[in-house]
Amino acid sequence: MTTRTDTAGTAEGPSRRRLLAGAAGAGLAVAAGVQQGARAADLPPLGTYDVVVIGSGAAGMTAALTAARQGLSCVVVEKAPTFGGSAARSGAGIWVPNNSVILAAGVPDTPAKAAAYLAAVVGPEVPADRQRAFLTHGPAAISFVMANSPLRFRWMEGYSDYYPELPGGLPNGRSIEPDQFDGNLLGAELAHLNPPYMDVPAGMVVFSADYKWVALAAVNARGAAVAAQCLARGVKAATLGQKPLTMGQALAAGLRAGLRSAGVPVWLNTPLTDLHVENGTVTGAVVTRDGAPGLVRARRGVIVGSGGFEHNAAMRKRFQRQPIGTEWTVGAKENTGDGIRAGERLGAALDLMEDAWWGPAIPIPGRPYFCLAERTLPGGLLVNGSGRRFVNEAAPYSDVVHTMYDVHDTDPAIPCWLVVDQNYRNRYLFKDVLPTLPFPDSWYDSGAAHKEWTLDALAASIGVPAAALRTSVNRFNAQARQGEDPDFHRGDSAYDHYYTDPSVHPNPCL
Repeated sequence: MTTRTDTAGTAEGPSRRRLLAGAAGAGLAVAAGVQQGARAADLPPLGTYDVVVIGSGAAGMTAALTAARQGLSCVVVEKAPTFGGSAARSGAGIWVPNNSVILAAGVPDTPAKAAAYLAAVVGPEVPADRQRAFLTHGPAAISFVMANSPLRFRWMEGYSDYYPELPGGLPNGRSIEPDQFDGNLLGAELAHLNPPYMDVPAGMVVFSADYKWVALAAVNARGAAVAAQCLARGVKAATLGQKPLTMGQALAAGLRAGLRSAGVPVWLNTPLTDLHVENGTVTGAVVTRDGAPGLVRARRGVIVGSGGFEHNAAMRKRFQRQPIGTEWTVGAKENTGDGIRAGERLGAALDLMEDAWWGPAIPIPGRPYFCLAERTLPGGLLVNGSGRRFVNEAAPYSDVVHTMYDVHDTDPAIPCWLVVDQNYRNRYLFKDVLPTLPFPDSWYDSGAAHKEWTLDALAASIGVPAAALRTSVNRFNAQARQGEDPDFHRGDSAYDHYYTDPSVHPNPCL
């Protein structure tokens, strides 16, 4: 049995390789922006605020909340008919060292450990002053959000830092996630919350940290206990008349509730058209509101928090490695790079455009599935188009896709295939398909999944060399029996062990 794995990327950011190519047109871009601004001044006025924020994701709403609590008037303009963006769709894990939540939980973090770890991970690519700014102000940001909204957080105990073996790394993790939030606090505004990427099972209240155990509920006592706890939370919430939200839904809803209390309006269905420039300074935003263009002015500044460009095929082709496609991403569909392009038209420098917050994805019908636990659980391996393993399947998801691209030119790995057997399917949840149950017929009809009785038949079905697939599986099985993976070191890192089955020995990753 196998599932095809492509890449899901929420694109953020810009490319050094593109900077010189774009620099020649920067002067023209600035001139075009000023001319655009001159015309924009004749548009219907939509109001004047101290701060105009573009985008109602976690970044935009936090910026607006900060401005409002500093006594500034603020408005948030949002392209979508919903608020929350990709944040609302996410698991909402947040990595901010030394925040009050983890310190209260007894996490042995210190500024020195955090600084050593961050420097080891990002290296000289990120200036030291920027690293210090993040470490200094990040904990204060978490405390500020809790003090100025009903949002609360909980430690994701056991969710390791991605590279815990590096100096300052913590195997038990620093990540936090939103605590349970009652959607009733938003009133009618709850109807405008962007839906989650994947629904929580009906009647249950599930946190991100629960999923590793829920996936094991059929074969692990703690997994069964956690599943029962999730159900008990759901029953309690129903008894109290609550509308329980967790993960990205809680994050977005909690921030929106904070904006309501601070009197910050959020204009939905209001896309950014351009930034308004006067005398070389951005003084507002041209937007489309109620189907017509208008100008909203900003006395102090415009904050662009409008997300990435993962749904803009032209930008992905321009900036990112091939093969790439908009159909593989799980980011908010409105993320088409509007804010990035508006800045570029004014001559703003771009960087990091070639990269993204990657994850291996299975292109099942309707929308891709971001593959987390499934590729890490014991009894599965990834093979490329040549039928060979090429990566540590349990590595951080972004690293797995980086490897897919790195090897693709010489040994195609997009798509690759996650190969598992029926024993695996009898034990573990796969997406939302319970153990022992068959995958939906539509997965097979679309070519996202294949099943055969033999490895040779499976190889023929997915178009890889049969001998290579047999060799890969036999070698993997032999190493798994020894509890080691000298080829790709799966299981060497504490991070590798997060989504694993502790009942499997000698190495629960294999």
